Amino acid sequence: MATRPETAKKILIYWMDGMVLLMGIAFVATIAVAAQMSMIGWVGAAASITCLTVVLVMFSLILRDAFDNRPRPTVKLLVSGVAVVAVLLLPMPRDGSFMTWEVVAYLWLSVVLLHLPFWATALMGTALVTAITVMQTGHGGPWQAVLLIQLSGAVLMPLAMWSWRWLWWTIRDAHDSQAAKSRLAVAEERLRFARDLHDLLGHSLSVITLKSELAAKLATKDAAKAAAEMADVRRLTGESLTEVQLAVDGYRSLDLDEELARARAVLEAAGTRCVVEAGTGELPPAARALLAWVVREGATNVLKHSSASRCSITFADGVLEMRNDGVHGTKISPEYGAVNGTPNGAGSGLRGLAERMTAAGGAFSAGPVRDGEFVLRARVPA
Repeated sequence: MATRPETAKKILIYWMDGMVLLMGIAFVATIAVAAQMSMIGWVGAAASITCLTVVLVMFSLILRDAFDNRPRPTVKLLVSGVAVVAVLLLPMPRDGSFMTWEVVAYLWLSVVLLHLPFWATALMGTALVTAITVMQTGHGGPWQAVLLIQLSGAVLMPLAMWSWRWLWWTIRDAHDSQAAKSRLAVAEERLRFARDLHDLLGHSLSVITLKSELAAKLATKDAAKAAAEMADVRRLTGESLTEVQLAVDGYRSLDLDEELARARAVLEAAGTRCVVEAGTGELPPAARALLAWVVREGATNVLKHSSASRCSITFADGVLEMRNDGVHGTKISPEYGAVNGTPNGAGSGLRGLAERMTAAGGAFSAGPVRDGEFVLRARVPA
């Protein structure tokens, strides 16, 4: 699960790399055709291809540097800017006029936005639009139409780049918030348990300490009273031990409905669609407690050891089944399965479940199946 944000980042960057590669192929093909038709010299064509290659390669490198944060302007950005100026100054005849490839300038402007504040990028964009409009108007054509086209490019391309990176930041922040919620839930549970132990033992241990000190003082003066105080200490110690055992048992006992709801919430928060179809209202308390442990360990197994996109939890005829698609692409060994209720190669959690279910008279199995899914089944005793 933790690799999903990085996977999304790679997809976004590789998608942009593909678009830039297609743009570069189109540019190089246009230059080659123009040189073949003697519209431009081969030396000029080689210079144009070199400058374009520098711009596009630098664009990909700069994008990787500025995808996670807003760094200061770097040498890469400067070199790319110089190459853009060279591209704009290299003319390419077309129908007796000259064509400048302003799209390269606005591609560079889009990564400038990732380094500089908005106002600085706007000033630089204004300068680029003005210079390109003057250059194209000088070769003929109404300046109003040229200005409108250049403004559109200068606004849309940086806006698209900003939206592209904002999408990645949104994915990253959502994943970080999910991890923070998980850590907060663990911390809250620890605090709750610590508070319960303090409430249970704080008073008892204080009384035990005082009575022990009193018994020590009375030991040389009044042995009978000292013995009575120590009897109270023993009684309080036994009561405290009983209270701790009750607290721990209450902490360890699980509610099946709560575990089902918690498993669904946690899995969906981690990006795994979870469907629960379990009518467990008629189960006895012992069976409900067993299945609650199965649900908790099964959900943990999905979160820690799979990349599942969907998970289903069903209960029918005394059998609880958890099925997820997190083993796609995994080669399934015919030996992997349940042997006497214990999965081969399973972790300590699954082995513990198998032992718990077997000791209670039930059955347990877990492992991948032929359709590329992982299935966990637990049958409670009749």
